[in-house]
Amino acid sequence: MLGTRPEAVKMAPVIKALQDHPQIESVVCVTAQHREMLDMVLNLFGITPDFDLDLMRENQSLGEMTAGIFSHLDAIYRQVQPDWVLVQGDTTTVAAAALLAYYHRIRVGHVEAGLRTGDKWQPFPEEINRKVAGVVADLHFAPTEHSRQNLLLEGIPEAHIIVTGNTVIDALKQIRSLPAPEEVTRFLEKHEIASAKKRLILVTAHRRENFGQPLENICDALRELAIRFRREIVIVYPVHLNPQVQDTVKRMLKDVEGVVLLPPLPYINLVHLMMHAALVLTDSGGIQEEATALKVPTLVLRQVTERPEGIEAGVLKLVGTDSRRIIDETSLLLCNPWVYDRMKNAPNPFGDGQAAERIVKAILDYRE
Repeated sequence: MLGTRPEAVKMAPVIKALQDHPQIESVVCVTAQHREMLDMVLNLFGITPDFDLDLMRENQSLGEMTAGIFSHLDAIYRQVQPDWVLVQGDTTTVAAAALLAYYHRIRVGHVEAGLRTGDKWQPFPEEINRKVAGVVADLHFAPTEHSRQNLLLEGIPEAHIIVTGNTVIDALKQIRSLPAPEEVTRFLEKHEIASAKKRLILVTAHRRENFGQPLENICDALRELAIRFRREIVIVYPVHLNPQVQDTVKRMLKDVEGVVLLPPLPYINLVHLMMHAALVLTDSGGIQEEATALKVPTLVLRQVTERPEGIEAGVLKLVGTDSRRIIDETSLLLCNPWVYDRMKNAPNPFGDGQAAERIVKAILDYRE
């Protein structure tokens, strides 16, 4: 089951591993919770869905999306009658697909299981979505030992938890080995990043809990940083398609020198930009893992993170959405080589790129 671009990225290696195994017949179903951004990744990894619910509607509520998944997916479960449904992460697609599989008495495997902040409102609605999936899952594919411990504390039997690493590292290994798209190369040359005259700061901010004042604070900080370091940096912000994000970001940053606003990027473009970034500022989950694997120091624009491994390792730093703190922490990294190098050279706690194979093996080895 896939709904969003991050799900597709993280499930692509699993889908390939399933398709390559002679004992497994796999079927791909997408809800298209994020239509355009999902399609970019499906095309990149050569994934053709067997079922496409095409449920994305402009400005629909979470309730409407959830109802659409239940009503459309029910018939597919009845038709296919799978032995397993695999879901990834913490989206509305994950919660609804997992719960509906339980209603049909279908086993559920939860990829990237056990991530928790302990605050049901942060991130919203992801924290509850992944807990719903965790309640009904038969196998929990925890990316790290920390995630495993979260599941054990919730009473999940140890035998049902497998630490696999995160599948995003599998996907990243594949994509970073591909040549950079021409438009990325031209962009880096145009903005003097390829020549190292300027440093690239990559920004992503789109979480629901950051809508409104928090996102405005982030934009205020970016504007101040662009002015303060105008001869040294280029801030690149691919802007999420959600209208609440688009309206705020374009209103506050559209005409700021040194800030480049882009539409959502194909995954390969995003990865290659990240590979050339000096610094990442993000409220995304997956980018925390990707930037860590690429050894790019990352400031997390959230109050809490479900990826404390990166904080503990030192490659991530939680800074929230206070404008002054974002400015101060970014300035410190840009101006202090010792602090910067310490973050850059921190170890990666998120896996070795073999997660998909471990997931397939666990499914084949499963015994009730």
